[in-house]
Amino acid sequence: MLRSTAFFLAYWLITLGFGLLCLLLALLPGSGPLGWGFSAYSRAMLFAMRHVAGIEVEVRGLALLPPEQAVIAAKHQSWGDGFAMLANVRPLGFVAGDHLERFPFLGALLKKAGAIVLSNNGGDGARARLAEGCERLKAENRSVLIYPEGHLSAPGESAGWRKGVWHLYDALKRPCVPVATNLGLAWNQRSFVKRAGRAVVEFLDPIEPGLDKETFMARLVGAVEARTNQLVAEGLK
Repeated sequence: MLRSTAFFLAYWLITLGFGLLCLLLALLPGSGPLGWGFSAYSRAMLFAMRHVAGIEVEVRGLALLPPEQAVIAAKHQSWGDGFAMLANVRPLGFVAGDHLERFPFLGALLKKAGAIVLSNNGGDGARARLAEGCERLKAENRSVLIYPEGHLSAPGESAGWRKGVWHLYDALKRPCVPVATNLGLAWNQRSFVKRAGRAVVEFLDPIEPGLDKETFMARLVGAVEARTNQLVAEGLK
């Protein structure tokens, strides 16, 4: 409980400090400076996770990322998932839920960073935003991260996989790299208490472009859920 309380304080101090920094970086031309700020914020948070909460994040399989830009489709168990991604993959675009726009200034920062912000409820508006974002991403030299479930899922559970990831993959004509994790065992959003140990975020074999929706979704969901279940069963180290 003591370490969890200390991490809670560290989390908000780091977030407030880098929030102010990112607001300043957003005033500079282009999205590069702000992208650096997001990455630096994520590295600082991983440092606090390890040295304050006792959570070490082992990132496996980075060598599996193709040389060309890819769609990274990841399991989402914890806010720590995003920190591991932004700290280790650069440059990185991302798809975010519109619930993040409720936080002060965050909507403006996401827009400046070039994120695709979609409604968690889907619908025509979400599809239009996705199409617009895909056109922009085609011209950008960076991979794009999406959490296809749209919501956090507890270890051993699935929030249901949405088809937006296939539309992104199909529109961009890029490989898709699945990502499994068991980080929710250490940082579970339903619990204030953090569990110390080594958690894993693991990149899996890429899925080649050009598959139809049913084939693609079956391969993606099957690969991520199977490996995630294995990592959860192995537990924290």
